[in-house]
This record gives sequence, C-alpha cells and structure tokens, in this order.
Amino acid sequence: MNTGSDEAREVAVAPDERAGEKPDQAQDEQGLGSKAPEFIKSRRLLHLSWQVLVFVIGLAVVVAGIVMLPLPGPGWVVIFGGMAIWATEFVWAQLVLRWTKRKVTEAAQRALDPRVRRRNIILTSIGLVIIGAILGVYLWKFGFEMPWNIKDQ
Repeated sequence: MNTGSDEAREVAVAPDERAGEKPDQAQDEQGLGSKAPEFIKSRRLLHLSWQVLVFVIGLAVVVAGIVMLPLPGPGWVVIFGGMAIWATEFVWAQLVLRWTKRKVTEAAQRALDPRVRRRNIILTSIGLVIIGAILGVYLWKFGFEMPWNIKDQ
C-alpha cells in the first residue's frame, strides 16, 4: 500500500494484511508468475512463443525423466528438473514444486524423529534376520546349488 510518494522508502503495509497465513507463505506468493525478461513480456506474441518454447523444453526433459524411471538414470531428478524449467514460466508448476518441496521437507523431518528411526532400524533388523534364516535353510537343504539346477526336492 503506497502512501502517495514515489520514493521506495515510504511504504506502509498493514500488519494483518494476510491474516491466517504464515509470513514465509506471503513471501512465497510474491514470486509467482513468469520469469521471462521484460522485453519478452512486453510483446504478446514473443511472450507466447517464449512460453511455448519453455513448455516444449520442459516436456522433453520430463519425458526423458519418465523414460529413465525403468531404465538406468536419475529419473526423478530429471523429472523435477523439467518441472523447474516449467516453473520459470507457469504458476501451476511453481505451486507443484513448492508443494513437493514442502512434502519432502516434512518427510525428512519425520525421518529424523528418534522414534521413527528406532522403528525403522528394528524393522530392518527383523527383515534381515528373516532373510538370513531363509537363506540358511536353503543352504542347509540344497547347498550352493542354483534353484533351477535342483532336480529332486
């Protein structure tokens, strides 16, 4: 809210302008929108062409990431890279990336919880003991013979 002066120093902002929102959430919403240079934004046809180009490049990167999911390669990293390319131009991609970052941060904080870590260590240990027992029984019964070479059971 401007007080009437053109100088940047004299700006008045209501303290509860965004009631119910976190302060960092208000800052996040300020960065939404196109990150294209001003000379591109000022010309409608050029800006539309820019958006199409960004969409096509982002789509190619996302498709490459999807192809890498079953194949060797950093599939998820490439998919999020394509989303980041889209986020330079499209608000929906910016919102998806913010949601994803928030969920990853929450999951990382939950994983660092001592109770969750203890539970995960206990479950992993139990799983390894079960796998070891099954492997031990197999080796005791059949030796180092491969399963497809066993004739009599």
